[in-house]
Amino acid sequence: MRQFEQSVYELIVETSTNLPGDVRRAVKRGTLAENQATRAGLALSTIKTNIKMAEEQISPICQDTGMPTFIVHTPVGANQIEMKKGILAAIQRATKEGKLRPNSVDSLTGENSGDNLGPGTPVIHFEQWEENVVDIRLILKGGGCENKNIQYSLPTELEALGRAGRDLDGIRKCILHAIYQAQGQGCSAGFIGVGIGGDRTTGYELAKQQLFRSTEDVNPVEELRQLEEYIMDNANKLGIGTMGFGGEVTLLGCKIGAANRLPASFFVSVAYNCWAFRRQGIAIDPASGEIMNWLYERGSEVAIEDNESAVAAAAEAAPKANQEVILHTPVTEEQIRSLRVGDVVVIKGEMHTGRDALHKYLMDHDAPVDLNGAVIYHCGPVMLKDEQGWHVKAAGPTTSIREEPYQGDIIKKFGIRAVIGKGGMGKKTLAALKEHGGVYLNAIGGAAQYYAECIKKVNGVDFMEFGIPEAMWHLEVDGFAAIVTMDSHGESLHEDVEKSSLEKLAAFKEPVFK
Repeated sequence: MRQFEQSVYELIVETSTNLPGDVRRAVKRGTLAENQATRAGLALSTIKTNIKMAEEQISPICQDTGMPTFIVHTPVGANQIEMKKGILAAIQRATKEGKLRPNSVDSLTGENSGDNLGPGTPVIHFEQWEENVVDIRLILKGGGCENKNIQYSLPTELEALGRAGRDLDGIRKCILHAIYQAQGQGCSAGFIGVGIGGDRTTGYELAKQQLFRSTEDVNPVEELRQLEEYIMDNANKLGIGTMGFGGEVTLLGCKIGAANRLPASFFVSVAYNCWAFRRQGIAIDPASGEIMNWLYERGSEVAIEDNESAVAAAAEAAPKANQEVILHTPVTEEQIRSLRVGDVVVIKGEMHTGRDALHKYLMDHDAPVDLNGAVIYHCGPVMLKDEQGWHVKAAGPTTSIREEPYQGDIIKKFGIRAVIGKGGMGKKTLAALKEHGGVYLNAIGGAAQYYAECIKKVNGVDFMEFGIPEAMWHLEVDGFAAIVTMDSHGESLHEDVEKSSLEKLAAFKEPVFK
């Protein structure tokens, strides 16, 4: 079983750090379809850079390595108990070595187990089959895109689309609405798996199972093949774009499956996955425990860039922002008031990470450091410690909307001038930015290596009792770039894109499938 554990460890590392070949080709197709001289074009270029950096450095593509979910098919007579022990040991090792972020949190106490083990984590599904091989597939689906999963019970009324009935056309409307509601919060451009039927639980399982399909396969069910093609042809017309910046590329893949249901129930379940579509699989020799072959094309076999000239052309075509402003922390109100939506900000100095636990705490307590003029980064990094101290292994932004109940009050209370995250925030935060003089900066979701490169030193940490992702890290940065998407003048790019995409969604109200 020692070799089996090693094989699973290699699977985990490959899945976390090296985007598979079919997904890379989907990202490349998306890049070609997008206008490079836009914010979305810049985001896609950054994404491609991050994919290459993660592969070269063997570090997580995205800092949120999600809920590890294994699908394991075993020969008759295989010892699944011992296999589970090997999987758990491999998870612990990968977490200790910084290939996975510690993501297993007690739902009652909030305590992080620190090793990704605990009741319900990781998720392991065993199933026997008559093949003489162990087939293990793993998906790492982060919390940002997991939170944009959605389930519909038909018939239902959908904004802009009207009634979705219990038929193929009702399913079509649900899928389009699911893409619309994700906006940029799920790190678009994304992939979706759709499950039609089942019950509440199995519908979501069926949807997630679709994400294990190759992005390039053809659905054997004719009606579902047509529906997949229709969604791919039309979803990008919503204009949501990469990171929700607006643009031509919102969806990179759509896979749909169907299961029988109860007469009284008709569920359409959608599993949304970010561009960092991390899933891989291995076939293991049941006798030796060694890897026989990889089940998806490995990313190292598919170049994310065609050639050096393509890289140079992309850089030349990158959007020229309204202005590019260098901000040294702490930041003044005057500097913030001069910024407008669309400006690129480059930060130098100290910034502080803060997520759900910290925001809740700061509502009723003082901060451990002076936050007047400070920059707060919505980020749960992957960190490793050695004799020299703490090191940042991955540090992309988390979805900001979770902090909406707190952010406006905390901006006012502590004098924070800039908030960095992804996906935008709501009206309460926008009002606080206008009143106090602050901005929201959208970083590129999933670009964990790209941003880790900008962090030059860890100055300190508070609230380690919250766990590594939720602790307050004090980071010295240089060259940390992000785009102003909510400014101190009441303007919000996210609000504009959502309104525009809702209007475009209404164009799909009329029936298509009879």
